[in-house]
Amino acid sequence: MIVRLSRLVVSCVILGIGVAMLLIAALGSDGYSTMINGLSIALDVTFWVVNLVVGIVLVAMAWARGLKPGMGTLAQPLVVGFVVSGLLDAFDEPDSMGVRIVLLVLSFPVVAVGVAGYLAVDAGAGPTEAAALAFDPPVPFKWSYSVVQGGGALLGWLCGAAIGPGTILVIFLLGPVVDWLSSRFSILSIDRIE
Repeated sequence: MIVRLSRLVVSCVILGIGVAMLLIAALGSDGYSTMINGLSIALDVTFWVVNLVVGIVLVAMAWARGLKPGMGTLAQPLVVGFVVSGLLDAFDEPDSMGVRIVLLVLSFPVVAVGVAGYLAVDAGAGPTEAAALAFDPPVPFKWSYSVVQGGGALLGWLCGAAIGPGTILVIFLLGPVVDWLSSRFSILSIDRIE
């Protein structure tokens, strides 16, 4: 149990670092964050309140389709939120476009490893991943994740949030990369370690 919890927390910290890098680069956020930001703007409600409500709705929807929440469902938003908030407070958006592009490019594999790592623990999924997993099957995760990210980005953009190349990168590539990494991470079975 301790090894499993440790892997979950470490993976969520990695995910938080990647998301913070993506946000600090300011070249487009992931679709889920874009949706939350857009709804926050349109409804004039604080970001964290919208995040909480949407998160509960997506996890409930996934649960209704048979995907039970677990400690990962709680740990993922809490740990990632804490890490992202801390890093956003510590670092400003770089002035140099070159540095921002490097941050964007580096953030992608960090986010992918974080998502695949915490999903491989199989302790419950956070809102975005739960929404995607709820439709796998019939739609494979690599594509359902793209649909969730793309739908979130579209809704957020229609509500006034900004999108950019980082958003496009996440929509089209993150699901397939996480899916590929998850199959590699599942080889490192938790049961064998404990």
